[in-house]
Amino acid sequence: MLESMHDPSEYIRGLQQLLVSDKKKIAFLFGAGTSLSKKNDSSINIPAIGKMTEDIEKKLNELDKNKAAINEIRDELKTQNRSYNIETLLTNVEQKIQIIGSGTLNGLVKEDFKKLLKDIKKEIRETVGVHKSILEKDNFNDLIHVDFAEWIGRANRKYPIEIFTTNYDYLFELGLEEKNIPYYDGFTGSYQPFFNSESIEALDFVPNQTKLWKIHGSLGWHFDDIKKKVWRKDSDSEDILIYPSSLKYSESKKQPYMALMDRLTNYLKQPDTVLITCGYSFGDEHINERIVTALSTNTSGHVISLFHDIVLENKKKNYLLTKDSDLTKLAKENKKLSVYGCRHAVIGGQYGSWKLKREPDKDDTINIIHYFDEDAPCNPIEEKKERKGDEIWTGEGELFLPDFTKFVIFLQSMVLENSLIGKGSSE
Repeated sequence: MLESMHDPSEYIRGLQQLLVSDKKKIAFLFGAGTSLSKKNDSSINIPAIGKMTEDIEKKLNELDKNKAAINEIRDELKTQNRSYNIETLLTNVEQKIQIIGSGTLNGLVKEDFKKLLKDIKKEIRETVGVHKSILEKDNFNDLIHVDFAEWIGRANRKYPIEIFTTNYDYLFELGLEEKNIPYYDGFTGSYQPFFNSESIEALDFVPNQTKLWKIHGSLGWHFDDIKKKVWRKDSDSEDILIYPSSLKYSESKKQPYMALMDRLTNYLKQPDTVLITCGYSFGDEHINERIVTALSTNTSGHVISLFHDIVLENKKKNYLLTKDSDLTKLAKENKKLSVYGCRHAVIGGQYGSWKLKREPDKDDTINIIHYFDEDAPCNPIEEKKERKGDEIWTGEGELFLPDFTKFVIFLQSMVLENSLIGKGSSE
């Protein structure tokens, strides 16, 4: 059976039309990949999980018994054919706290594991707290989130943008505030802002403001055990966050996370709603379940996943969106979910490669070279393929849009085009 082919120019144009249409309600779901993205070499960002694991481990290993225990845990994970990173380390430590009793594991007793768990969480908070450096250096112009906020401020939309994010950091807040974009994040008040769950339930609450929903918590969120409410202050060790471990599913069923997840579900159930994901790899089952459930009850809803699936192994690119990957299977089962990977896509339940139907020319409405990198022509071996000199043009290549930085450039180009059209029509 021949593999399907998807023309990137058609779907880039479709995405462009969708984003400028006032008929659609647009929401975004942003994951860790958006905090990793850099506008330029001077940008301050949050490291990828590999680098984050390396940096945090270095801090933890300053204590010899931690170093020995972590080395043993790494070996255990290897024998289980599981990858070693900060998520699997955190999960392993949490599990051992539950089972250790009065014994010893990896040279540590229960109190040692509790201390190790506390230190891991502290280092995670320190790693994602890059806002401090950005504020100190005042280099907002190097933050891609500022450019994203600028698009929100300049885009002429009937319905406000809703942003859902699993990230704890303040990068979206910094971007919105730098561009003076009013937004609502579920907190009300000034001296001790408190989480107003009733406002999350009301889809028409502050209807003209951008919404920012941090569905895994945020730096600076705290739970007042006496008053039984969530409020916001400076970040410290008592921050309430859904840390990346096996416990995150059960944690997501608590408040305020439940109210925020309900918001995602209810938003997606509205007519003519589109959710665009970026930097999110569909690795959180509790979020995936909400998305799939909402789509099953909405005849006009759709999810477009911009999936940056490139992994480097020995300096060679590999791609995670394969015929048999979990995300491919999910998209095949749910045709309202389209996945745009870098080399492949799943659209309408069909998995296939990106391939232009024809060579681009100057009359095209979009400049495809900004968003799609064509492969170099190959040697002529098939007569049916279109020739370019003595070589064959394949039309295949790599889509840039799953990269958050490139996606923001795409968004800004639409605002620029609209402003030029408006200027031309008024002259």
